[in-house]
Amino acid sequence: MKLKKWLTGVLAAAMALSLAACSDGGAESADAGSEDSITLGFAQVGSESEWRTANTDNIKAAAEAAGVTLQFSDAQQKQENQIKAIRSFIASDVDVISFCPIVETGWDTVLQEAKDAGIPVVLVDRGVTADPSLYVTHIFADALKEGANAFNWVDEYMTAEGKTPRAGGDQFQVAILEGTVGSSVAADRLQGFNDAMAESPNSGKYNVICSQTGEYTRAKGMEVMESFLKSDGDKIDILFSCNGDMALGAIQAIEAAGLKPGEDIVIVSIDAAKGEFNAMIEGKMNCAVEHTPNFGETLMETAKKIVAGEEVPATIELEEGIFPADIAEQELPNRTY
Repeated sequence: MKLKKWLTGVLAAAMALSLAACSDGGAESADAGSEDSITLGFAQVGSESEWRTANTDNIKAAAEAAGVTLQFSDAQQKQENQIKAIRSFIASDVDVISFCPIVETGWDTVLQEAKDAGIPVVLVDRGVTADPSLYVTHIFADALKEGANAFNWVDEYMTAEGKTPRAGGDQFQVAILEGTVGSSVAADRLQGFNDAMAESPNSGKYNVICSQTGEYTRAKGMEVMESFLKSDGDKIDILFSCNGDMALGAIQAIEAAGLKPGEDIVIVSIDAAKGEFNAMIEGKMNCAVEHTPNFGETLMETAKKIVAGEEVPATIELEEGIFPADIAEQELPNRTY
């Protein structure tokens, strides 16, 4: 707990006792012993995708519901903007700082500044390479598991559907749209997918022929997929997209090339946002692995515990699911993003 909060609590208690001693037995003030509301500074990545917008909305709604004062900053996908926001939060003397790191590296100095100021830090979604002593906890969804789930679903699907390689031969040709370079989540999703493929008894059935970042945006996903199709359009059997917006952009490129997404090219992505569900219902995508944007409630609960001086675990993992196309229509009404 910050020293400021502790001293405020001590002074408030002393004042309450003093007032009680001087009282003639009247009712105690409703404010006696109450704590100040918590102020949380949150530095968001940006608004680059449907998922990120939902993440922002969830955090804002959760703060309002929890009675937490939120100072919010949109970094527009620039690390220097997040660092400026964190320093602004430090200057404002907020109670807790939280952010989703755009990239893994380059945070040591500003996190040390927050620690020196006595302000606890909570990482959300993505991680950092900085010393773990510089932040209190990391609220996350397991991106390694998400990538593995994506491959394992594809492997089962290709076998169950009796799929054969479009270009002949014994191997399915795989294209990958990677996430933002330097992002821990993007790296883990890719590693999870590739590790699961390497460890599978069917590993020899798959060959990655192209893999490039689509920067987590629909426009870049379409652009990169167009490039993939120009060089390997007659070979690609499977597209693994590290997020939903890139997959939706790729679908546009696949259709423009005269191919049928979801049929000619099997598509699995990570996010499971409404756009992906609509694409699955239209038969243009095959599976979405969930990466929930709903971190808000857990973040607010965690921030309150930290300010109250309670212990919190070093990592807090959120639960997620896998949604193939055959249940998309049934599940869509349940989606919150």
